[in-house]
Amino acid sequence: MLRRHLINAFAVISALLTLSANAAEQSKRSPTAKELLARSAPAEWRTPDPQNLIFMQLPQGRVVIELAPDFAPLHAANIRTLVREHYFDGLAIIRVQDNFVTQWGDPNDDDNSDKSKIRPLGKAHQTLPPEYTRAIDPKLPWTALPDGDVYAPEVGFSEGFPAARDPASGQEWLTHCYGAVGVARDVDPQTGSGSSLYAVIGQAPRRLDRNLAIAGRVLEGMPLLSGLPRGAEPMGFYTKPAQRITIESVRLAADIPAKDRPAIEVLRTDSPTFAALIDARRHGRSAFYTLPPGKADLCSIDVPVREPASAARAAY
Repeated sequence: MLRRHLINAFAVISALLTLSANAAEQSKRSPTAKELLARSAPAEWRTPDPQNLIFMQLPQGRVVIELAPDFAPLHAANIRTLVREHYFDGLAIIRVQDNFVTQWGDPNDDDNSDKSKIRPLGKAHQTLPPEYTRAIDPKLPWTALPDGDVYAPEVGFSEGFPAARDPASGQEWLTHCYGAVGVARDVDPQTGSGSSLYAVIGQAPRRLDRNLAIAGRVLEGMPLLSGLPRGAEPMGFYTKPAQRITIESVRLAADIPAKDRPAIEVLRTDSPTFAALIDARRHGRSAFYTLPPGKADLCSIDVPVREPASAARAAY
């Protein structure tokens, strides 16, 4: 009888120790991104300016792009003009290079194409001054990352965009992280008008920073751009016209009636929740990640985007 009581006592003690260990482990567990976002306040989310929000409809679905006029004002304005003149409607995705970019524009605007068939730009400018950097503006929000960077003295987030800056030169710029939308150009830096754009679909090609203008970033639809068949030609261009993906339409949110406009919200990168997400990425523990890295690089941090359940999913 005594032995049975001892066994039961040991079992109870063992169970208590296990519960205590589990409780201690849970206390070390960091909240997940889903948990942090669920606790966020409505004021921590922003609705992008409809003048800066673009909807590109592909046969596979919708891609949503937010322009960055504070960093590339001339290119943002030119892209708006092109969109309003329906320049992109019926053009195509012409290039998908593995681990690099997906590019779209006029297939005839190529060295080996019939230049007489190039679609005119209408009221848009044919050339623009390069907008690779801008002067640091203390009025723009800036959320710094503390872990350093290979390509820039400082990195962080500004207005929802991953960015870099150099206090010595007084310049700041957007960076080529996954989802960045850049302006394709020829050798001449002024040849990037915004009539041909690309989205980064692979490892961040940061060597392109300050060599091409970044006009915005993809908020929604990256799987539609990154999951396309790769082109077989050098630099990922498609071999045959039939391989290209036709762009059905491109519309500016401001030109869509407000009641029909898809609702999209972006977490403010100067919000407490975004700071908590950064901290969780740097120091987070879980049952799987038992050894926190203690650091995070700029392009490893996503800016959350959400679409309310009531948002329309119509094509434009």
